[in-house]
Amino acid sequence: MQERTFDEFDEFAADYRSIHNRNIQLSGADSFYFAEMKVKLLRKTAENAVIKVLDIGCGDGATEQFMQQYFPAWQVKAIDISAKSIEQAKQKNIPNTKFETYDGKIIPASDQEFDIVFIAGVLHHIDFSLHAGLIKEINRVLKKGGRLYLFEHNPLNPLTRYLVKTCVFDKEARLLKHGYTKKILKAAELQIKSNDFIIFFPRKGFFARLIGCEKYLSNIPFGGQYFIRAEKP
Repeated sequence: MQERTFDEFDEFAADYRSIHNRNIQLSGADSFYFAEMKVKLLRKTAENAVIKVLDIGCGDGATEQFMQQYFPAWQVKAIDISAKSIEQAKQKNIPNTKFETYDGKIIPASDQEFDIVFIAGVLHHIDFSLHAGLIKEINRVLKKGGRLYLFEHNPLNPLTRYLVKTCVFDKEARLLKHGYTKKILKAAELQIKSNDFIIFFPRKGFFARLIGCEKYLSNIPFGGQYFIRAEKP
């Protein structure tokens, strides 16, 4: 059996959004909704200024479209191991954004180059043996005082586990417990400033009216995903 390193996305690049949308129908929202939601959450602590931002595992560039919408001054570098996904991203011609492939291990950037590193739903597609090395790389490319924004699926949420289990490009995914993720960040000497659980209710139907209550549930470890903000001292 071949050793797992990084999950393969090239075969899904052209149809990624339609596949993802079918998979998450139970959530009551589409793939773009959740990409936008994550960027909107950054507005609490991130400024629209001319700063350098790195997105690791950018896929087809949907997140960059929303970064351009909400933070148009950002200078964004977006990287992914999937060459075909990067091809899709480049076709969007997003201003102030550069898309590039990389090997998944060494970030193609100088020491202390970025003010912000963004990584959403990526680590569960990478073998656990490689997590520490990637987080160390993130520390290397962050400026002192720079911020890491990290989103991951929460394995304690039963709907999340179901959606991952039934998604064709998540067939090899292994979800990261919240405590494990905090541990590897601290081991890389990143200081955790906040950690919140998000997405407790479906985005349509009866429970959609409760979405406004989610901000009061952020300390309850059963949201569909969790969001960690960390800084490099």
